[in-house]
Amino acid sequence: MTTTEATGPAAHDPADADGFHVFDTTLRDGAQREGINLTVADKLAIARHLDDFGVGFIEGGWPGANPRDTEFFARARAEIDFKHAKLVAFGATRRAGGSAAEDPQVRALLESGAPVITLVAKSHDRHVELALRTTLDENLEMVRDTVSHLVAQGRRVFVDCEHFFDGYRANAEYAKSVVRAAHEAGADVVILCDTNGGMLPAQVTAVVATVLADTGARLGIHAQDDTGCAVANTLAAVDAGATHVQCTANGYGERVGNANLFPVVAALEIKYGRRVLPEGALAEMTRISHAIAEVVNLTPSTHQPYVGVSAFAHKAGLHASAIKVDPDLYQHIDPERVGNTMRMLVSDMAGRASIELKGKELGVDLGGDRALISRVVERVKERELQGYTYEAADASFELLLRAEVEGRARKYFRTESWRAIVEDRPDGTHANEATVKLWAKGERIVATAEGNGPVNALDRALRVALERFYPQLAKFELVDYKVRILEGKHGTESTTRVLIATTDGTREWSTVGVAPNVIAASWQALEDAFTYGLLHVGVEPAE
Repeated sequence: MTTTEATGPAAHDPADADGFHVFDTTLRDGAQREGINLTVADKLAIARHLDDFGVGFIEGGWPGANPRDTEFFARARAEIDFKHAKLVAFGATRRAGGSAAEDPQVRALLESGAPVITLVAKSHDRHVELALRTTLDENLEMVRDTVSHLVAQGRRVFVDCEHFFDGYRANAEYAKSVVRAAHEAGADVVILCDTNGGMLPAQVTAVVATVLADTGARLGIHAQDDTGCAVANTLAAVDAGATHVQCTANGYGERVGNANLFPVVAALEIKYGRRVLPEGALAEMTRISHAIAEVVNLTPSTHQPYVGVSAFAHKAGLHASAIKVDPDLYQHIDPERVGNTMRMLVSDMAGRASIELKGKELGVDLGGDRALISRVVERVKERELQGYTYEAADASFELLLRAEVEGRARKYFRTESWRAIVEDRPDGTHANEATVKLWAKGERIVATAEGNGPVNALDRALRVALERFYPQLAKFELVDYKVRILEGKHGTESTTRVLIATTDGTREWSTVGVAPNVIAASWQALEDAFTYGLLHVGVEPAE
């Protein structure tokens, strides 16, 4: 690998005043993403995950601004014993014309009990005059007064300079004067915010380097992702001397999002060789990413760098041939370093190396049999021509592979026939009924069941027929069902592909079916789902 190992002592304090800061704002800025609506329980769960990961600071929200954030800080103090992170309260500088000591919003920040406070301050002259409706000098005094008051109360203070880069472009000297005011009043770090997300890496590097040289303040970076450059802009700021990065888990945030915590941290640890997490925490990154996605009720991005399920997935036969010799040839890091795994995708692009590596991944020994492997390759290409896809249906591919290796398909039952009936009634209701006729363990079974749709009815009828012989089926549950109409010339006569995901509560697997109609395709996928599930709980085939 052409990467640098992080160095430093095993004991690492991610919130050390003199160390490099990883600051997470998922609970505040990330929660502004469209479609995310966090309860207090959600925020507590995410805070625990982030602390487990080992970030230095967790910004919990704006106490006093809304009851939910106020409750979060009260419960977090009582319910979470933070091992690594410091809890941070977010708020604004005092009002114009007042004093920090008497400002109710500043008082709420102190009452939150958070040991660290982030203040948002205006650094764009037009925002000061139009949004705050005050003078440029008064804005500087608001910064000085609020920072010095909070520092005097024993709090560490970070200052977010909102719209800094746009303000710097409009009036560089005033933008820098806000940085100086915060620094001289006692702020630990002054964060330059690309609030509109319009900057590019070279621009960020130039501005951060100049501000650092001209002010002497310790600088951080907060980047939005509107140009698709938030991670790159964050790292560009680090290159220029920033020692504090603000990010959100999975890049959640307003509009298109914020700098993504996980690729930023991975780059700092692996590419830059900076110790920013506790020992061993990087290997938990994929798990933490997916766990937070579950809490916010969003499907994890499959193509997210480092932690996506496709981040180390290889499809082309050329890649597979090289990976068989040395995985590093087509991977920039070992996926296990970030808790991920390499995956081989089987498709009509597959060659012998792809099939051999996929067999090893699935625990099926092909023994280097070139004739067998070539036969599997041709079988896959033939099936994909018919409309099957095995990239997202590992379970169906494993059954195909085992059938070729063993010379026969695994069978727990033999289908005689099935039918599904959909009845439209005059009162507007519908009835869905399925009947299956099967053979299992030498016995003929006929079973009928109703469901909330024809596929559900077939699933239930299959269970009714088989659970007496295979009680393990009671744990199987369909968790996802996707239908795609494949390209064809005859409209409703086109071929249908169905993908089904099934779980037994411990593992999840996906199967595929292809047929001229959706019910027949679904039956194929159901048969594979039950067969694969029984195989992997150790049941011996009966047919």
